[in-house]
Amino acid sequence: MSTNTSKKRKSQQKQAVLRIIVLAAILVCVNMLAARLHYGLDLTKEKRFTLSPATVKLLRNMDDVAVVDVYLKGKFPAGFQRLSESTRERLQSFREYAGNKIIVRFTDPFEGKSEEEKGPIYEQLAKKGISPVNMQVKGDDEGYQQKIIFPYALVQYKGKEMPVRLLENSLALSPLEALNYSESLLEYKFANAINKLTSPQKPELAYIMGHGENLGMQTFDLLTSLRGPYVVDTLDLVSSLYIPNYYKAIIINKPTMPFDDKDKFKIDQYIMNGGHVLWAVESLRASMDSLQTGSQQFIATDYGLNLDDQLFKYGVRINGDLIEDLQCLQIPVIDGQVNNNPQMVLKSWMYYPLFLPSSSHPIVKNMDAISSMFANSIDTVNNPEIRKTILLQSSKYSRVAPAPVRVSLSMMKYQPRAELFNNPNKAAAVLLEGKFRSVFQNRLSGEFLSIMKDSLKREFKGESDTATSMIVISDGDMMSNDFTQRMGPMEMGFWRFTNEKYANKNFVLNCLEYLTDHSGLLEARSKDVRLRVMDGGRVKEEKGMWQAINIGLPIALVLIFASCYLFFRKRRYEKR
Repeated sequence: MSTNTSKKRKSQQKQAVLRIIVLAAILVCVNMLAARLHYGLDLTKEKRFTLSPATVKLLRNMDDVAVVDVYLKGKFPAGFQRLSESTRERLQSFREYAGNKIIVRFTDPFEGKSEEEKGPIYEQLAKKGISPVNMQVKGDDEGYQQKIIFPYALVQYKGKEMPVRLLENSLALSPLEALNYSESLLEYKFANAINKLTSPQKPELAYIMGHGENLGMQTFDLLTSLRGPYVVDTLDLVSSLYIPNYYKAIIINKPTMPFDDKDKFKIDQYIMNGGHVLWAVESLRASMDSLQTGSQQFIATDYGLNLDDQLFKYGVRINGDLIEDLQCLQIPVIDGQVNNNPQMVLKSWMYYPLFLPSSSHPIVKNMDAISSMFANSIDTVNNPEIRKTILLQSSKYSRVAPAPVRVSLSMMKYQPRAELFNNPNKAAAVLLEGKFRSVFQNRLSGEFLSIMKDSLKREFKGESDTATSMIVISDGDMMSNDFTQRMGPMEMGFWRFTNEKYANKNFVLNCLEYLTDHSGLLEARSKDVRLRVMDGGRVKEEKGMWQAINIGLPIALVLIFASCYLFFRKRRYEKR
């Protein structure tokens, strides 16, 4: 009897050991699978964790390894820690589709470096387009200390590299909202960088010349910014027979001289052959230079560019007026004297509107304010064949002044009355999409068409074969940068009198990306990640209760489970 009992115990012990081994093996396998496979169910209303189809397609088509160095490693304030974790999660979701073709490394560029070694590292990162943020963080001794943070990542692919800025600052957003906005853009920014690095060749752009367009120090930042993602040529429209179709888009930036029919025809046929145009055209001659020559006023008159009929045919009309807006930039003016010295103060200048985008279009969604100078209003034409999207418009406290407009600094002596600015939401930038009709349709002689076909080997097109797009901006200064002898050329959108940076550069780059890139990645930029803030009062009132639940409930469940287990185990052995 004792022998059977002993054998039975040994058998039970073997079974128990076997169960433990099997359970351990299962746990190891589950952990290994969990480490390699990261799948989840996105239950958020806005699908914030779901990649767009264009991003998924891009990642699955990668043919080589992309290395992503994220410079957010170390002890940071809570906001940067959250941004670091969000970046890690987003890149992990990229790896779910790209697999081992994306390698992610979190690094601190200054880790283990002496002060002397940090200088060259600063220079190397600056050359790559990576700039630091200086933060006040709490130290170990209850005091505060300066910490240099690089909220950037560097994507490297086949010997090429591109920086990705992770943190977005906005004048219109609180720090928490700006952080939330930054997280919502992570997919678009990384996908856009990978797309540009994996593309076999850069899209080509033509910067049109020949009609007094801006060029030189005023366009330094524009052309410098474009030469990264694009190949940019200057094209003299007057001396060119036509605009080659290999240009993905052309830029017409602040012409000041009239276009004759020959040059208009070249632009028209480029569009009819599927070309894209970024127009930055203003109808009135207005410049602050006229006020700096000693005169306190000037009359804004028509440039006479001869483009009205062409733009009207495409779907818009740039009006001969100036937008006056109480939401505007400030300029320095003399306001009395102190000790016989002129006293300069900053005052709002209503002819320099600030456009805060309200459209949900991916070009401008959640974008910061965009500065302008002497912008005109734009009307859209009722043409159902062309889809029109207002990208920029004036505020609710705006109006228009029809030409000829007398612009005078003396009007700044008086406080403007808001009730007089009662013509709101005047369009200043419009996206046009569809199949355009030629402005020269039924206007050309048979002899001209024959010469065009025989000499240029090109057929006249009265309508575009495929849908194309263009963007019309009614301000020629929106793409310009300020410059001084001391500071040199500045960044687009930087207003040196208040040291504020507006989103002009992002707006222009987004416009050109939309016109030239048909991968659909820009749609990821329109993802709406809502900020759900807790009720502060309720949090304060119920803090103790939830702490007790979070700490006490798990302990109580463990105790209940242990008690039940011991109770049933005791009963089972009592029956034996």
